[in-house]
Amino acid sequence: MTKTFDRRTFLKGTTALAAVAPFAGLLGSTGRAFAQDAANPFAVAEGSTVDAVIFNGGYGIDYVDFAANLMKTNHPSLNITVAPSTQIATELQPRFLGGNPPDLIDNSGADAIGFSAIIDQLEDMNSVLDAPNLEGTKIRDTLVGGVEAAGTFGDKFVALNYVMTVYAMWYSAQLFEDNGWTPPTTWAEAIDLGKKAKEKGIFLLGWGKEAATYYRTTAVASAIKEGGHEVRLAVDNFTPGFWSHPAFQSVFTSLYEIIQGGMMKPGGSGTQFTAAQAQWSNDQQFLLYPSGSWIENEMKPATKEGFRMTGMPELSVSDNGAFPKTALHATAGEPFILPAGALNLAGGKELLRTMLSKEAAANFAKTKLAPTIVKDTVPADGFGSTALVSQSKLLADAGSDVFTWNSFDLYGTNRDELVVWNSFLDGQLDVAAFTAALSQITDAVYNDPSVTKVVVK
Repeated sequence: MTKTFDRRTFLKGTTALAAVAPFAGLLGSTGRAFAQDAANPFAVAEGSTVDAVIFNGGYGIDYVDFAANLMKTNHPSLNITVAPSTQIATELQPRFLGGNPPDLIDNSGADAIGFSAIIDQLEDMNSVLDAPNLEGTKIRDTLVGGVEAAGTFGDKFVALNYVMTVYAMWYSAQLFEDNGWTPPTTWAEAIDLGKKAKEKGIFLLGWGKEAATYYRTTAVASAIKEGGHEVRLAVDNFTPGFWSHPAFQSVFTSLYEIIQGGMMKPGGSGTQFTAAQAQWSNDQQFLLYPSGSWIENEMKPATKEGFRMTGMPELSVSDNGAFPKTALHATAGEPFILPAGALNLAGGKELLRTMLSKEAAANFAKTKLAPTIVKDTVPADGFGSTALVSQSKLLADAGSDVFTWNSFDLYGTNRDELVVWNSFLDGQLDVAAFTAALSQITDAVYNDPSVTKVVVK
């Protein structure tokens, strides 16, 4: 089965977000009517139980606990359970099959459920966006641009991505200043920096086993910046041969040079990922780390005092790529879903509605040092966070040159790719073998008639 999705709709929404102001945007009103009962628009039954399962990753689950407590003030008789999970697919797919999925799920992390497998079992999100928030404003009118398209597969809007995620190369501004280093803009500049850092006993890059595909994310971004929408569409459609595109091959060759040149901290495939990240943020054993904007919050307990965590655009292949060096991979992340067959679907919707209130969104931004999709909840000083301030700058500098893709989450290839990326980063595969191994995974999805394909234009 094939469905069609026009990613340009998303790009236009994100362009508006970046061009107007950091973390600001506008979704026009659709003219749909508010639910009649503003205090209980989904008719949640008093005394009922709400069951939420939340990915326990870089943002933890306490922000949902906060919303649950806020919801309890409005509905004191409800019993709300917020459970953590790091194995969403493993733990929840049996519940989908058994007909008792949770009422609200954060379908995120390395073990997220591929959306192609559950699209038909998910509730459309429009009823949530058309409801009033706790402050009485239609939710749709309080959100940044592009959030609908980012969670739409085919013609169905099934995922509401809660966090505005900026992807970047992260570094210590203090360490760079102390050494007189300039943040690199291309892979060639990064390699030159890596050679200088090596003389001081510092690696250029590092990784942890569960997060090896963070390098996939930064490699795809670099390839798109070089090859433009041709590469982006090939990635989003899993077009056979896309890993062999010259833009990807240039990125892989640069990474291979870094690995073979002793600039990649060894042993990552045997290191738990937050321990590896602490080698960067606390021990400063390597300079750069590719990640999303959750990284500061995730590593708050293990970041050296005065580190001044800062993001820079993911590396370009050349000086004259299809996108400028300031182009940015950014999108709404942390996809929340509502199983249509949940026992308390109304309760799941109400919890999500509460999360989209100004109070809950501001709490997230302040405690997690990352913005949600709710507008006007981040002050100019970023609550004192250098990482959050740098995200504002990255979005402003990017202007309209903001992009994303969706295929790896859609088809759930992360678990299979982790093995391949760990082997490559460990130096066990050369570029040709690495390309072949990745192609085998994505080509298998493309050629499998049982997998519902979403054609991106």
